[in-house]
Amino acid sequence: MPALDHQTRAVLITGAAGGLGQELTCGFAAAGWRVLAGYHHQLPPAATGVQPVRLDVTDTASVAEAFQTVAAQPGLAAVVNNAGLTADQPLWQLGEAEWDRVQQVNLRGVFLVCRAAAPLLAARGGGHILNLSSHSGRVGARGQANYAAAKAGVIGLTQSLARELGPQNIRVNAVLPGVLPTPMTAGLTPEQLAAFARANALNRLNDPAEVARFLVFLTTLANVSGQVFQLDSRVTPWT
Repeated sequence: MPALDHQTRAVLITGAAGGLGQELTCGFAAAGWRVLAGYHHQLPPAATGVQPVRLDVTDTASVAEAFQTVAAQPGLAAVVNNAGLTADQPLWQLGEAEWDRVQQVNLRGVFLVCRAAAPLLAARGGGHILNLSSHSGRVGARGQANYAAAKAGVIGLTQSLARELGPQNIRVNAVLPGVLPTPMTAGLTPEQLAAFARANALNRLNDPAEVARFLVFLTTLANVSGQVFQLDSRVTPWT
């Protein structure tokens, strides 16, 4: 893949207006990337080197329109599928609408963006797709059947696409960022957050800025694909 300098190297980040999305946007911009900041309802914060791109990841037409904008820009080298949401309920209270919405954003959205990004990255010599999954997708979690199923699907999708897109020099990896102090977890009680912290060997939650640094670093690795990276210190048995 030809080397791209900081003026031509671009990354598309979905869900860029969210808590982790803002950290990813700032992290990539600080590392010299031009950031195409995908957003749906709320504009991402304005910053140098950041171009907002309206994008509803669940809508095929919106994805196609966004990628027309992306294709008109030089140097797309990475895509970060960060858009996501939760609608936690125990199974007996989980409605079909909550199930469908979580699947649409967290899994269908990743599929649609990957499908649109792959030919563009291939035409430009390759690149990197980074899919945000979750620890829940590996071990399940009470009250998160919809979210766990979607995030497990993201891991399977990631590893399938790594095999399919490898011949085009496109790397595809999944990242499990851990529980983060972002708006997604703002509804958790202090006791719930403390319990999540205790589940970590280091007895603390992860930091969104550290997640951003890792993703920026991962884009520099030319020979890593099809992997799942867990970024907190929860230790799970091999099965």
